[in-house]
Amino acid sequence: MNLKKFLPKRSQLQKHKAFRIFGNFIHDADLWHMNAQSVPEAFFWGAVCSFLPIPFQMVPCLLFCIWRRCNIPIAIAIVWISNPITMGPMMYFAYEVGTWITGETVTLTTIELSWDWLVLRLKEIWLPLIVGCLTCGVVAGGCGYGVTYFYWNHLRSKRLDR
Repeated sequence: MNLKKFLPKRSQLQKHKAFRIFGNFIHDADLWHMNAQSVPEAFFWGAVCSFLPIPFQMVPCLLFCIWRRCNIPIAIAIVWISNPITMGPMMYFAYEVGTWITGETVTLTTIELSWDWLVLRLKEIWLPLIVGCLTCGVVAGGCGYGVTYFYWNHLRSKRLDR
């Protein structure tokens, strides 16, 4: 299966206004190659950043890719798993994981999708939310890294030996 047809093009990402602030860093060819090290690590950082409870998750993902020299298109594609449709369930799941880990329970009688409700309740839910988001991101990233590493180094090499 050719993954390149599903990934965003280099020129498209470089034109995006969020990436222009990084200048020549994202023009480095090593950040766009697919190899046995950069692809699994891109899965890891993309999954970690997809669980960050912040807007513009692509920006920290891009910073991690530049820092760790991993594949930008794959990491950005993984970040897009978190979108306006999936973000609510992902954050709620992460919050539940965070309450389980920290032992803090906050009784939320109603959940409103408003800025006022969020500001009011953030004092109560921030710790379980952050702990849950980081835990879910690292676990999802670790699973993605492991599966991708196994595929790239074991299954792919066997296919090429034929």
